[in-house]
Amino acid sequence: MDRRSANNDFASRRGRGDTPPFEGGDEAAFDPFAPARPPKRRFRAVPMRIILPNLVTLLALCMGLTAIRFAIEAQFEVAVVFVIIAAVLDGLDGRIARALRGATRFGAELDSLADFVDFGVAPALILYFWGLNEFKSLGWFAALVFAIAAALRLARFNVMADEPDRPAWHAHFFTGMPAPAGAIVGLLPIYLSLSILDAPHGRLMVLIYIVYVIAVALLMASRIPHFSGKKIGRIPREYVIVVMFGAVACLLLLATFPMEMLIFLSIAYLASIPFAIRKFKAHEVDDAAKLKALGAAPDK
Repeated sequence: MDRRSANNDFASRRGRGDTPPFEGGDEAAFDPFAPARPPKRRFRAVPMRIILPNLVTLLALCMGLTAIRFAIEAQFEVAVVFVIIAAVLDGLDGRIARALRGATRFGAELDSLADFVDFGVAPALILYFWGLNEFKSLGWFAALVFAIAAALRLARFNVMADEPDRPAWHAHFFTGMPAPAGAIVGLLPIYLSLSILDAPHGRLMVLIYIVYVIAVALLMASRIPHFSGKKIGRIPREYVIVVMFGAVACLLLLATFPMEMLIFLSIAYLASIPFAIRKFKAHEVDDAAKLKALGAAPDK
């Protein structure tokens, strides 16, 4: 039976009432020989500009987990390098998301979970396996305090990011030491031990290191302001060559003398905290003066 005769037979049966009526009365809408429609997609396509930042975040997470592995194998210098790589990737994923306009709520949550592993769990375990275990429970207590402080710092950062009424100048400061900086600065005892300084590793020094690790943890959990580099604007033209030379020199020194450069950067960062506090308070004084001037201004 060809298609025309089939249609005629179907129409005759339709006239005798042998076939059920069409829903809605639109008989022409049904064609038994029409090609089947492709099934609807169940999943919406995700653009690459959203996937790419999350891939960088997952790569940073892999670096943190690999650092834990090398710490278990007592390869502490390699473990430190992987934490540094994770910190670099953590700085890149947010910038890539903003540049590609691929920032999402999912990416923000994934970034926080990765940061907790990379800059809370990994440094704590590296420090414990490296030397804090000399005091067993006390060393483990210091490691726990460090990891918990990193978790609290990240949770507070997520909450404060949703506050709409923060002054614009707050973007130039972090509330509490950022988790990546806390991880890099917290590993300072290892840098001292693995550098040319060859710091002693006796029980007294380990006790000092425990106190230092707890102090860094308190800086992360505190509300002490720290400088933020996220809002660095354009560099004046006359300083471009100087900045480029300085950046290249730092990278070369970091590749040649990694532990020594990390000691210098850690101490420099700690030294910047008083200046950040002073600058933050100056902004608060300016805001208070402006509010007082507005309150004293006569109504027009």
